[in-house]
Amino acid sequence: MTSPDHWSTIRGLVAWLDKENDRTEQEITLRLLKLTEETGEVAQAWIGVTGQNPRKGVTHTPGDVADELCDVIVTASVALASIVPDPAAHLDAKLRRIAARPRTP
Repeated sequence: MTSPDHWSTIRGLVAWLDKENDRTEQEITLRLLKLTEETGEVAQAWIGVTGQNPRKGVTHTPGDVADELCDVIVTASVALASIVPDPAAHLDAKLRRIAARPRTP
């Protein structure tokens, strides 16, 4: 679970974005699309860890991948806080439902 400080930071980011860009349907769409950009950066970093691109070789570390994953979490949190009034409660409820799922088929 996330900490209250996490959500304080997220609320600050949402307020900043709202002030700069408003919170129109188009702006929310762009906040959601930002997730695609961030997940692409995770993939790019992992490719860099594995050296899969022979032209580039090893270009990233596992720490770089972890940083990019954190960017995905923050971006998703901002998007969530942009569309629901209590993102922490929504995430907690979702995590409880996931925890209650059976682990076997």
